[in-house]
Amino acid sequence: MDDLDRAIINTLQAGFPICDAPYAQVAATLNLSADELLARLQALLADGTLTRFGPLYNAEQAGGALTLAAMQVPVARFSEVTDIINAFPEVAHNYARSHALNMWFVLATETPQQQQHTLNEIATQTGLSVYNMPKLQEYFVNLKLEA
Repeated sequence: MDDLDRAIINTLQAGFPICDAPYAQVAATLNLSADELLARLQALLADGTLTRFGPLYNAEQAGGALTLAAMQVPVARFSEVTDIINAFPEVAHNYARSHALNMWFVLATETPQQQQHTLNEIATQTGLSVYNMPKLQEYFVNLKLEA
């Protein structure tokens, strides 16, 4: 990652314009062409520097549901269970933790009913208990990581 890649990441964390040509608008602020900006973003995604580039939606405001879930996964099955969970399009991300509940994941669904159905399906496919941990209160952190 070079200084221009860092500038791209830092600029895009501050927001993405809603207009007819958003990439061109961002590129202009960085003295780039839109094609060069897109090529650099694609390269950052391809090499794993960025794992995702796209909007974040509030599922609940769109009529859906969002929750954090946890499981106690035997170490010998961790990779297998990870693959099962990651196959669900409703799973935003999952991660390992050093805890009795050693796998945690975020689930975003189109409807509240779909949330419970998906949690049940994960339990069925893995043969493991899934603990639903819905949020009680939301806090806006505005996390930005300087590249």
